[in-house]
Amino acid sequence: MNRRVLRRWISNFMVGTMIFAVLIAVLPLVLILATLLVKGVSSLNLAFFLKTPAPAGESGGGVAHAIIGTLMMVGAACLIGLPIGIGAGIFSAEYPSSRLATITRFISDVMNGTPSIVVGVFAWTLIVARQKHFSGYAGSAALAMLMIPMVMRTTEEMIKLVPHSLREAALALGYPRWRTSLAVVVRTTLPGIVTGSLLAVARVSGETAPLLFTALGSQFMGTNLNQPMGALPLTVYTYANGPYEDWHRLAWATALVLILVVFVLSLSARIATRRIFGRYG
Repeated sequence: MNRRVLRRWISNFMVGTMIFAVLIAVLPLVLILATLLVKGVSSLNLAFFLKTPAPAGESGGGVAHAIIGTLMMVGAACLIGLPIGIGAGIFSAEYPSSRLATITRFISDVMNGTPSIVVGVFAWTLIVARQKHFSGYAGSAALAMLMIPMVMRTTEEMIKLVPHSLREAALALGYPRWRTSLAVVVRTTLPGIVTGSLLAVARVSGETAPLLFTALGSQFMGTNLNQPMGALPLTVYTYANGPYEDWHRLAWATALVLILVVFVLSLSARIATRRIFGRYG
């Protein structure tokens, strides 16, 4: 066997090994999606999205209260977390050597590795214990705490991709530094910032632990963020641990809806990522 044939065999073996590793890595996700489809798709109907839960032990009902609660709490978290995260990311990228940027970057990296249940306990101590009641506001604050470091780091990395020549051109035309950052740099990296924001929203939409300590959950339709609220992750947790078979059926369907929401957000982030990297590729 000559060297060319030997190299070809080794190359084919390594390619086959990598393909096998990819299949093993993807297999759990495929199994999860298949299980959710098999057990949850049969429960998806119009009543599931429009009705509130039926009394315990009775069949029927839906999760409209959880859908509304998730939209409201995640929306409030975006109003809190996105401006702070994007602003911190812009500052850290435009003034990378400043002491404040260094400290902020370190804290952000630590927060990205912090378990979400720790954030939930912190939000409970800071908000719920002082208010002496659970609320959607506390849940939104906990989700915003998880969102800020992700948005900040993504924004910072995207801004670093902007060529310095663009900044220099804007400054040469007489733009002040702050206007250059907002009108030139941020505008150029907007698809990347949108990517980070969507990925952050996708992650916090499925968080359960922080909401257990803050929003608590509710079986009733409510739009008051100052009261306990239902959410899709809390509904999955409650129904999956319930004693009724109909609750288990609704838990599978709710989990499928939650996965589809995360999938759509992640797909949107991928599209935005292709736009930003296609621009600089």
